[in-house]
Amino acid sequence: MPNWGVSAAASHCRRLGAAGSLVLALGGLGAGAVLFGRPHPPTGPGVFLAWFGMVLLIAAWLLLGRAVRGPEPPSPAWLLRTLLYWAAPLLLGPPLFSRDVYSYLAQGALVGAGVNAYTHGPAVLGGPLAAQVPGLWRDTPAPYGPVFLGLADVVTHLAGSAVSAGVLLLRLVALVGLGLLALVLPRLARACSVPPAAALWLGLLNPLVLFHLVSGAHNDALLLALLAAGLLAVRGQRPLLATVLVTLAALIKLPAALGLVAVALLWGQRLTGRAGLGRAALATAAVAGLTTAAVTALTGTGYGWVHALAVPVSAGSWSLTSALGRLCGWLLAALFDPLPAFGGAGGLLAAVLTFWRWLGLAAAVASIMLLIRRVRRREVNAVYAVGLALLAVVALGPAIRPWYALWGGVLIAAAAPDGRVRRWAPVVCGLLALAVAPDGFTPGPHAVAIAVAGGALGAVTVLAGLWLAPAALPVAAPNGRPVERLMEVTPAEGLGRVR
Repeated sequence: MPNWGVSAAASHCRRLGAAGSLVLALGGLGAGAVLFGRPHPPTGPGVFLAWFGMVLLIAAWLLLGRAVRGPEPPSPAWLLRTLLYWAAPLLLGPPLFSRDVYSYLAQGALVGAGVNAYTHGPAVLGGPLAAQVPGLWRDTPAPYGPVFLGLADVVTHLAGSAVSAGVLLLRLVALVGLGLLALVLPRLARACSVPPAAALWLGLLNPLVLFHLVSGAHNDALLLALLAAGLLAVRGQRPLLATVLVTLAALIKLPAALGLVAVALLWGQRLTGRAGLGRAALATAAVAGLTTAAVTALTGTGYGWVHALAVPVSAGSWSLTSALGRLCGWLLAALFDPLPAFGGAGGLLAAVLTFWRWLGLAAAVASIMLLIRRVRRREVNAVYAVGLALLAVVALGPAIRPWYALWGGVLIAAAAPDGRVRRWAPVVCGLLALAVAPDGFTPGPHAVAIAVAGGALGAVTVLAGLWLAPAALPVAAPNGRPVERLMEVTPAEGLGRVR
């Protein structure tokens, strides 16, 4: 049997991932978030193929990670070409894992029609476009900032009544964001002493990116690109540009505003005097305020999105704190008679749920304050700290979606040092990639059985391929460290000594 070596193993991963992406796209025709709502349950063959392809693609990505950490890692250019191969089939298929793209189009149509999208839901539009939006969100206002609503308005103007064309245009917007991220991420990684290939593998070839940003066309792609570009700009001593870029990201989704804290901290470190941080914070706030006012005036959407930020937090939203709140509420209702002041068992559950959600937000704020303190003491990289802060907001917040993990995950890919966070991040991302059904709805027992069968066959296929061609298994460097780090030396260690 020929010895394929690491480069051949990486090529095997590329082919495996491309096959998985193609099968997933084909399965999406019968199991994805197709047009005209969900008149029928997803077809059995579609569900089977979709989960089969999902497992192939996730396995290919995890195996490719071993090659990236191996003695002959693929180049960043090779990894970017791999991203194109894996993303191409998903670009042409129906949306997968979420129907949010239809909400985006409906909200853009509201803006174009002169309706306030921050007080009215897509239902006021009527017609086929509003019918594509899930009933849960049909009467809710838009929680997105003016930057994205302005883009959605342009997209719906160009697409007209053609919903499929609108989906494709929103995917192109997401691709523009990913293209900018592909340019910025390697530079940001170098600035943070992280190998660019490792950052691209974890941050861009991630299944969460392919499933939710490429196929699902989520606006988080543009948010991440602007946030990463802003953090790179401030590290390059361009704090004014950095503030504008991060503010634009926050005007898509507010959590990106945490990047402004890093901008102020890094800017303040370069100013002389004890009041340097204060001056930097005031300047950052002023530039962010002017940028917000200018964008809001340009789009004409107003500031109602601030009041609509709680829209994603529905009664059925799930998160760590929501799960703890429901568990405590059910236990209290089972052990004690709910007090009339709570309105019975349902009122008690709502009160306990609210308490836990506020407790989670308080814990997230405490985590952010601790990270700010560590950045000021220069104990942790500011970019890495923003990634951890965003993950704290996601993990401890009142609602979570799998793609929210990318807010912090992309920055961790660019800045996290070798350690537990970097080792566990791929595991968490792989599990989250399996957390949502291809059509975005909760599957029934029959669909779950078919999904398990498809996923199991995918796992068997991967294992059988490795058993038949063991040389296709990439070789990781000792201790899982990137080869660039293996050959670093320090004066104390002596020339040629490996860490």
